[in-house]
Amino acid sequence: MDIIINNSSGVPIYEQIEEQIKQQIMSGELSEGDALPSMRVLAKDLKISIITTKRAYEDLERDGYTESVVGKGSFVKGINSELLKENMRYAIEEYLDKAVDKALLGKISREEMEEMLRLIYEEKAEGNR
Repeated sequence: MDIIINNSSGVPIYEQIEEQIKQQIMSGELSEGDALPSMRVLAKDLKISIITTKRAYEDLERDGYTESVVGKGSFVKGINSELLKENMRYAIEEYLDKAVDKALLGKISREEMEEMLRLIYEEKAEGNR
C-alpha cells in the first residue's frame, strides 16, 4: 500500500491518508479482506505520529471502508457500491455548496462556474487515464 504525504498541500495528514486509502479501495487496488498496515507500522513508514494514523483509521472505520478486529488489525470492508456512491454525492454537494457561496460572493455567473467545473473535470479525468 503506497501512501504519499504532501506536507505543503494544506490538507491535514490524516485526511491525505484517508483519501488515498479510500481511492485504493474504490479503484480495486485494495480488496475486501485485505489487511491494512498496523497504525504503528504506517506511522513509522511515513515518519508521522501514531495519533495521526489512528485518526485516519478511525475515520475510515466510521465511514464504513474498514473494520478493525481486536488483536488482528484493520481490514478492508466489503463495500456497498450504492452506499459508497451516495456518500460521495453528499461530500461533493458539500464542496459545491461552498464553491457556490464563493461564486456568489465574487459575482461569478453560473455559466462561468459550469465552465470551470467542466475544465477541471476534464483535466482530472485525463490525468487519471
